[in-house]
Amino acid sequence: MEKGQAAPGLYNPSMEKYHFTYQNIHKTAKSMADRVKASGFDPDVIVAIGSGGFIPARIIRTYLGKPILAVGIAYYDAHDKPTEVPRKVQWIEEAERKLSGKKILLIDEVDDSRATLEYCIRELMSHHPAGIAVAVLHNKDKPKKGSIPEEVALYIAGEELPDVWIVYPWDAQDIDAHDAAAKSR
Repeated sequence: MEKGQAAPGLYNPSMEKYHFTYQNIHKTAKSMADRVKASGFDPDVIVAIGSGGFIPARIIRTYLGKPILAVGIAYYDAHDKPTEVPRKVQWIEEAERKLSGKKILLIDEVDDSRATLEYCIRELMSHHPAGIAVAVLHNKDKPKKGSIPEEVALYIAGEELPDVWIVYPWDAQDIDAHDAAAKSR
């Protein structure tokens, strides 16, 4: 798929929100795992950025067979407004020593401002891993506040999207209504 191009039939520019089903997410995550394998980057561990990265990380684990560690990074406040800088909510202190010399695959659901990714990558790099790769389900084609450090061996976006509001199924109050919204595109 070309940069900035959404999957056929999924994006309607007149719609305010872009809904994905679990089936969409699963297929995208499998594609990402295939691309990680094809790249030659063989991670020792997956680090999921919570809460959005938990589900894609678990699906990718099915295909890569690697253990998952989880971190919580907050870039939004209680009112869904971006904060000045990301902050740790949950970190893997007891596992940090296990990251030294390991290849890490960092997973999140969306690369929006890139601030959270940059923050997390830099934190992980401070523990001297053998390498870091990044995989996100969706990259929004828009100017970024953060950057991917050049030490990152691989960056994979499952899909490139325009700057739209993404609604994931794990955020749905009513999954049937969510799936109906996804199908109405």
